[in-house]
Amino acid sequence: MPPLPFKEKIIKEKTMAFLKRVAPRLAPSLKWIVILSLSIALGVMISLPVTTWYINYNQENSSLFSGAFLESTGEDCNVLGINLHGYLDTYNSDGDESSDNSLATSEDITQKIKDANEDEDLKAIIIEVDSNGGIPVAGEEIANAIKNSKKPVVAFIRSSGLSSAYWAISSANKIFASKISDVGSIGITLSYLSSTEKNKKDGYKFEEINSGKYKDTGSPDKTLTADERAVLQKGINIMYDNFVSTVSENRKIPLDKVRALADGSSVLGEEAKQVGLIDEIGGINEVEKYLADVVGEEVRTCW
Repeated sequence: MPPLPFKEKIIKEKTMAFLKRVAPRLAPSLKWIVILSLSIALGVMISLPVTTWYINYNQENSSLFSGAFLESTGEDCNVLGINLHGYLDTYNSDGDESSDNSLATSEDITQKIKDANEDEDLKAIIIEVDSNGGIPVAGEEIANAIKNSKKPVVAFIRSSGLSSAYWAISSANKIFASKISDVGSIGITLSYLSSTEKNKKDGYKFEEINSGKYKDTGSPDKTLTADERAVLQKGINIMYDNFVSTVSENRKIPLDKVRALADGSSVLGEEAKQVGLIDEIGGINEVEKYLADVVGEEVRTCW
């Protein structure tokens, strides 16, 4: 917080100097009355402007939303733009969202959607997607936040909107993409690189000490047993079914048709439109033109 305003410091200094000059000349009883009276007056003189200054300071330095995404720019906007760029995770373990442009988190994006819904000046939300996916739960959380939004949400895919990143925007009111955007990749993977053969060659041996036979399942340093593989595959199948049914529900595509598409592959934007994964071909300009009709005024987007 900044130091006390200059004007109030001067008042305090001059008052204290006056007290030092006159105090020795006063009778003891009168001296204390004068000191008490001047102290009260000094307190009132300082507290009122300081209180006003403190309120103004906090108002000027508070961000529009708790997510601080407008960063007090003072932009006059009626649409909020949110970036979903890079790997999609539930949260940033480093704690600083702005430090890593290759990471998007559902924690940050869902908070921005919530804040936008509480701001009367914002009429709609745009989500710009350029991501190959990430954690399935993160995609699910964003898709639910979009579905629960009271304001229209439009997504547009730039280079790629794949896997959990596509899951995230599947509930948007409208999805745009370029003709050559990479779209879809509906599926789940838990594949990993095994180190067992290398460890054996290097003379390392995995010592298994755990409380249950499945506790070390998925460790790259041990050979996966048939039972362990079945446990992992069961979880993969459950997540896959959730992904497929969510896309079917959000995009209004028959379940069997989504399942036929959901082999993990992606399609380019033009084909994505034909099969129903997106609605329109276009980028930010087409998105803003569409939203101008929806909100009934010129679109001014803040990112």
